[in-house]
Amino acid sequence: MPGQIIAQPNPPPDPSNLSDSISEYSVQINTINVLTESELRAIQKFRRAANYIAAAMIFLKDNILLERQLTFDDIKPRLLGHWGTCPGLVLVYAHLNRIIKRTNLDSLLVVGPGHGAPAILASLWLEDSLSPFYVLYPRDRTGLTELITKFSAPGGFPSHINAQTPGSIHEGGELGYALSVAFGAVMDNPHLVVTCVVGDGEAESGPTAAAWHACKYIDPAESGAVLPIVHVNGFKISERTIYGCMDDKELVALFSGYGYMVRIVSDLEHIDQDLAASMEWALDEISRIQHAARSGNPIVKPRWPVLILRTPKGWTCPKMMHGEFIEGSFRSHQVPLPEAKTSQEELRALQGWLQSYGPHELFATKGGRGVVEGTPTEELLSIIPDKKNKKLGCRKEAYANFHPIEVPEWTHLGVQKGSQASCMKVVGTLLRDTIEENPTTFRIFSPDELVSNKLDAVFDVTGRNLQWDVASRAQGGRVIEILSEHTCQGMLQGYTLTGRTALFPSYEAFLGIVHTMMVQYSKFTKMARETGWRKDIGSVNFLETSTWARQEHNGFSHQNPSFIGAILNLKPGLARVYLPPDANCFLSTVAHCLRAKNYVNLMVGSKQPTPVWLSPEQANKHCIAGASTWEFASVDDGANPDVVLVGIGVEVTFEVIAAAALLRKIVPALRVRVINVTDLMILRPHGTHPHALSTEDFDTLFTKDKNIIINYHGYPIEVKGLIFGRPAVDRITIKGYCEEGTTTSPFNMMLCNETSRYDVAAAAIRAGALHNTSVSTEAHANAAYVMHMAAKDRDYISTHGTDPEGIFDTPKFD
Repeated sequence: MPGQIIAQPNPPPDPSNLSDSISEYSVQINTINVLTESELRAIQKFRRAANYIAAAMIFLKDNILLERQLTFDDIKPRLLGHWGTCPGLVLVYAHLNRIIKRTNLDSLLVVGPGHGAPAILASLWLEDSLSPFYVLYPRDRTGLTELITKFSAPGGFPSHINAQTPGSIHEGGELGYALSVAFGAVMDNPHLVVTCVVGDGEAESGPTAAAWHACKYIDPAESGAVLPIVHVNGFKISERTIYGCMDDKELVALFSGYGYMVRIVSDLEHIDQDLAASMEWALDEISRIQHAARSGNPIVKPRWPVLILRTPKGWTCPKMMHGEFIEGSFRSHQVPLPEAKTSQEELRALQGWLQSYGPHELFATKGGRGVVEGTPTEELLSIIPDKKNKKLGCRKEAYANFHPIEVPEWTHLGVQKGSQASCMKVVGTLLRDTIEENPTTFRIFSPDELVSNKLDAVFDVTGRNLQWDVASRAQGGRVIEILSEHTCQGMLQGYTLTGRTALFPSYEAFLGIVHTMMVQYSKFTKMARETGWRKDIGSVNFLETSTWARQEHNGFSHQNPSFIGAILNLKPGLARVYLPPDANCFLSTVAHCLRAKNYVNLMVGSKQPTPVWLSPEQANKHCIAGASTWEFASVDDGANPDVVLVGIGVEVTFEVIAAAALLRKIVPALRVRVINVTDLMILRPHGTHPHALSTEDFDTLFTKDKNIIINYHGYPIEVKGLIFGRPAVDRITIKGYCEEGTTTSPFNMMLCNETSRYDVAAAAIRAGALHNTSVSTEAHANAAYVMHMAAKDRDYISTHGTDPEGIFDTPKFD
């Protein structure tokens, strides 16, 4: 069946088998006469006006105020939009305006049902939060016409909330992330309350389910608060929601277990009084919790408020059409009257629907003395905050709140050239110092892997921030560890988009869990840069370690470098991928990324001790260039090479250096140039990325005509894509991870994926023989001998269960 068959609109859930005593956990408050008569009229008129505009945005291309009967010519040729969630969003928006004006509250609104853009845009227009950013949308007939007729059309706002929407900090396309974004936004913003609307469809997603625990990471002494409003309208696109099938006792039990105080808002006949009272109660509870913490007497395991708002799907649209329920059913999810352009019956229904809001009572249709045509009436505007900076669409936290961090000078943290050091342990010292320098504007969001990834030097100066754990409660910890990559990513986004800087370290194999979240964020960032009015933000910084090359102990499931490719697919202006080859280069790279703005940075490296090839000064110079010849490993400093060997990544670069040392002994006549690439984007053809080398620089570094052997940390196809468009790419051989792995030894991982020194050396011999006759005469024999060495090592590993002794000693060039 195309859609669920329902016997009645807004069907109630079946009663649960839970004890009635559960209901004692449902908050009961007085809801009678909370609003004055004037406030109630103003809120109801605001709702009518916003609902009218939202519906008109979906349908109308002309006759926007119904000054004559609708005709087919007034209807847009393509009807796009989601009506079902709009009335609930308008209801929340109206009441937020009223309470902000009444209490001087500092608030943002994060909207999980991002497809409800018409509701938010209509409300923004009414509060005059569009015109400060877009001259096309003044609060008059001209602006209203532009808003309605251009919605979901070229030149207008899209159908989903995005970075073009004032006040937004969340890309509302992919569901599940609003709640964690909201919690990230309030961290270190003690003045801020973020109201987050979570749709009951979105509530079925895994990321949302985990994000309910984010309140346990909010220290009320140092951070603001999130007021979640779960909008239960009962339906998704063609089926009922899980929450819509849960009765009040089940919802109370669920959210009480999560650690919240639950208030059910469902008195439809008096919904404005109910919601107004509930919001006041919620803010009082937030104030009580914060006051206790800020007075030095924090409440252990505070129960933060959550509102469960039950309203019908598509509330106020036509109740039935063609014998089917519309209001209170899935048929109102998107366009309730999809044939209004061609069906007289649906066109008449649309006329009646829009007319039911009484637009002539809400907007000035004729300009008189002192009256601007199309402006909303003064009464409905009376609930809107008077101060511009208090309006939900004009909060600077959402678009102009960047606080650059002080990144400490790092060279004194560098390690001695020629030693061996863990990149992550050394980077941990820089992160430690960064936390000390930026106690309220820098955080680390980590899926419970900080110690495993050897970044634990940060715990010399800070701690974790799990408020439900007595060991970390109320201590100002800058590390958020929760074993949900989605929650880490969402909090990272909310923290970053409200002007701060953060780091997300993770096992390489599991960053892919947030692949689409990262893509959604990058889309938001791309559009933000294009608005012109959104200011700079810090970069999103991923630190990827515990890589496949050293996950031989955890096995095949932990061997997955695919997140690199996810970043490479982003717009070039946003994407940065770095594979620093040693600890000093990693320090330089992390310092750069923490200072950078508006990017998505990925840094890939090892947590195991590996050689330090460059001094701090050399490392900084190398990282600025993005790639350079390593003269110490090259023949005659790399002059006039027969073949070029390129390492991209820590372990595979080690194998390149080991191959160069091996070739020096076996084939001394072979002239080798060794190059390390630390900035992956330099490989792209000139003009396709800001970091791409010019053709001249590429040829100077890699030569014009010599064969190139690239040993790459990720999938070879990624480098093939990067160099496509470069001349003479047929001379380039690319080795990399090829989905071979198991629980084995570290060096066997190199052998399995043909990235070992032997594979590189054999390829170099064959390639160099094409340009050097002194090499070609013995090329086959020498290449065969090298691969025989590989077979011997493989046999040794199989027999002894470990790598040959000295296999990871720093190569020597005598």
